[in-house]
Amino acid sequence: MDKYTKRYNVILDNMDLCGYRLRPISAIMYLQDAFARFCATKKMAAYDLFATNQYWIVSEFNIDFIDNLPFWSEEIGINIWISEITKLKIYTDYEITYKNIPFAKGNALWFIIDKESKRPAKTDIVAERFNVCDEYTLGEHKKFLLPEVKDKVSEIKHINNLSDLDFNNHVNNKSYINLAEMTANDEFRSKYTLKHLNIRFNRETFLGDTLICSTYKTDIDNCYVHIVEKDGVSVCDISTCWAEKEPSVGIADYNLDVKSER
Repeated sequence: MDKYTKRYNVILDNMDLCGYRLRPISAIMYLQDAFARFCATKKMAAYDLFATNQYWIVSEFNIDFIDNLPFWSEEIGINIWISEITKLKIYTDYEITYKNIPFAKGNALWFIIDKESKRPAKTDIVAERFNVCDEYTLGEHKKFLLPEVKDKVSEIKHINNLSDLDFNNHVNNKSYINLAEMTANDEFRSKYTLKHLNIRFNRETFLGDTLICSTYKTDIDNCYVHIVEKDGVSVCDISTCWAEKEPSVGIADYNLDVKSER
């Protein structure tokens, strides 16, 4: 058993300003940070790979939100592990907990990329340093498939800026998800909450690139496909499903445990 656990407190930048709860998109960033820390314990962090002219990329990401998200300042836990390794692919599974009860779970597909060839490197060193825990949170790992699209409902244009970049000078994964969320209007976001997200990253984009995010209906109510394109070519495909928000206790009526620090 080789699981890594990291705890975080929900900070102001990562909460929904309407409900004071953790934003679903921010939960994904905590996950990526936890994976980076897990890799660091195995001498496999991004800065370790620089020495071998390699870098990590996440190719696919899937998450289900199964309960209310925690409020601002509350502590969450990330449990993450390597669940499958093939010749070129590394899968992680994870769960995000509040008071040790999962409120989100999912998996992700990772590659180690050679900087010169831009091709996936073999996973031998990963298999040597990580123990595989074949526990799957969403069932067996499956090929990414987008639902069939119908009518286009919205489109937005975005020019990548400095705030979009990660430490590799590529556009951060969060920026693509932000674009998909921005295609929904304020009324929709006030009534619905994200329940499922599946994303596939197809190509890297960089500072100054112009992206077009188009959102389409599907045959399933409140499920959408978001295609992010550069020069007419898809760089990222996202599917989202939303559910009506259930009445819940607001932060003003909640016994929030904010500890005094000196």
